[in-house]
Amino acid sequence: MLQLRPNCECCDKDLPPGSREAMICSFECTFCTTCASEVLDGICPNCSGELVRRPVRPAAKLGKFPASTERVLQPDGCSPTKAA
Repeated sequence: MLQLRPNCECCDKDLPPGSREAMICSFECTFCTTCASEVLDGICPNCSGELVRRPVRPAAKLGKFPASTERVLQPDGCSPTKAA
């Protein structure tokens, strides 16, 4: 099950579970659409994987399957050159 991380790893923008601005890779690294397109060119800086729109979990399911509250943030921001 997806963690639905609460923020962009680059700019720390809030990305609540219903956000259509959240982008993820196959490892669930999470970025906002602005950082994903304008900074990262659609490529995860952590694993070099493709960034795609994160699905929205139905609000009725969040009680039983809550989103993560753990914020992940790159200490130096994001750069496409950090890709592995």
